[in-house]
Amino acid sequence: MEIVKLHYPDELDVAITNEYSLAIGFFDGIHKGHRAVIRQAVKTAEARSLVPAVMTFDPHPSYLFKEEGVLYLTPLEEKVRQLEQLGVEVLFIVTFDWTLASLTPSEFIDTFIRGLHVQHVTAGFDFTFGRKGEGTMKQMKALANGDYTTTTVEKVTIGDEKVSSTRIRQLLLEGEVEKAELLLARPYRTIGTVIDGAKRGRTIGFPTANLQVDSKYVQPKQGVYAVHVWIGDEKFEGVCNVGVVPTFETGPEVSIEVHILSFDQTIYGEKIAVDWKYRLRDEMKFDGVDALVAQIAADKEKAIELFKNED
Repeated sequence: MEIVKLHYPDELDVAITNEYSLAIGFFDGIHKGHRAVIRQAVKTAEARSLVPAVMTFDPHPSYLFKEEGVLYLTPLEEKVRQLEQLGVEVLFIVTFDWTLASLTPSEFIDTFIRGLHVQHVTAGFDFTFGRKGEGTMKQMKALANGDYTTTTVEKVTIGDEKVSSTRIRQLLLEGEVEKAELLLARPYRTIGTVIDGAKRGRTIGFPTANLQVDSKYVQPKQGVYAVHVWIGDEKFEGVCNVGVVPTFETGPEVSIEVHILSFDQTIYGEKIAVDWKYRLRDEMKFDGVDALVAQIAADKEKAIELFKNED
């Protein structure tokens, strides 16, 4: 997939040789609501012989308008992977800063819709653009002047619940990874680099890979989880602890340690992905190492049973 980075007003000089069916939005998480928007844009592209494209923004607008921005769900590399699977061929990443946020809706359309030869715009019902979010999809349609067409995708719900990135963040922070998976249409994924740790797990028969992750991204509530671990293209089952390892009184810093089942290789420095499948229990402090080992063994057996039931 081609990635095109744009910055207004000084980095817009890109060679546009195609006409696009564009899905536009932040799309953090690429959840079921986002997928409905993107699939509609891809469908329109196929019907009208256009190039299917997505426009997103970086950083999240909350980093401009609030003292503390939201935690992200999806790193760029994971967003790209998901978009490719949905059939997107071009990803426009627009820098979101005060200059961009000051554009009127008309100026935004002239620059990023007409200026990029967009023939069709698809967005969710709550998408806004331009200064103070004044632009809506109704305005996008009204200002087209015959230059492009639009589709607005209505709210996607599961039961009575609206699918949203905000709700998914909340579920993850509550440890509800299975409910988050329903809204995402896939397990929530953490990507990190394996770093050298204290090697306590190895001394008690349960070696772990210690993950260094970016603090800008949501991690599930502290506790123990059954996970899938991806090392390159290979998938393994595992048990993962998120927390402070209270039995060893390591201090307040939260760590992510995953015991990979049926695995005995050195992977220091490698980037791996952890898919959060099931929450097993809260993190606990044990009276001693023997009690901890017994509980980890029970966690492992429970995880194996859960994965067996998936087949």
